[in-house]
Amino acid sequence: MSDESTAAARLLLASASWGRKKVLTDAGLAFDTQVSTVDEDAVLQAAVEQLGPRTPAQTALLLAQAKAQDVAEQEHPAGTVVLGCDSVFELDGIAYGKPHTEQVARERWRQLSGATGVLHSGHWLIDTANPQAAQGKISSTTVRFHTVSEAEIDAYVASGEPLPCAGAFTIDGLAAAFIESIEGNFQNVVGLDVSVLRGLLAEAGIQIIDLWR
Repeated sequence: MSDESTAAARLLLASASWGRKKVLTDAGLAFDTQVSTVDEDAVLQAAVEQLGPRTPAQTALLLAQAKAQDVAEQEHPAGTVVLGCDSVFELDGIAYGKPHTEQVARERWRQLSGATGVLHSGHWLIDTANPQAAQGKISSTTVRFHTVSEAEIDAYVASGEPLPCAGAFTIDGLAAAFIESIEGNFQNVVGLDVSVLRGLLAEAGIQIIDLWR
C-alpha cells in the first residue's frame, strides 16, 4: 500500500462473475464487488487502432485493466485496492469470449469437441492510493476436451450454463464432465488465479493473509 494511507486493505472485485466471487470466497478472502461499466468492444477497437491486433492473452489483460481502472476512478474508502479480471479462451489462435446466444454456444461446442485450447485470465490490481503503481499479469491454462456428442451439446446449451462463460464452458459446473484434463491453474479456468492475486498484492505491499476473513 502507498504511504499515503495506513488504513487496512480492502479488496474490491470489479466483476459480477459468480465464479470469481466463489474463488475468492473459497480462498477465505474478504472482499466487496462493484461492476465496471466498460464497453469492451470500444476498448478493444481503440487498442487495435492504436497498437494493432491483440493476441488473446493481451486482450484478456487489456480488458482486465480497463475494468479495474473504470472502478478505481470512483470514490472509495481509504485502503481500497481494485482487482479487475477478464477471461478469453484461445482455440487455434483465435480469441473467444462469451457466446451469449444458444446458436453461438452450440457452434462453439462443435469446435471444442475433441480439441485443446488455452484459457487466459487477465488480472489487474490498482491501489487507489497509488494508481500509478498498478500491476497486471496473465495466467494461462491449457484445457483438453473429450469428444462430445450432439445430444450432449444440445443438453448443455439448453442448460444455459455456457452462455455467459468465456469459451462457452465452465470447469466447475456441468461442463466438467466434458473436460479431459488441464495443464495449469484450475482456479484460473474459473476466472481468477489466487496465486497471481497474491503476487500482485505483494507488489502493492499487501500480504494476502491480511485479507483473510
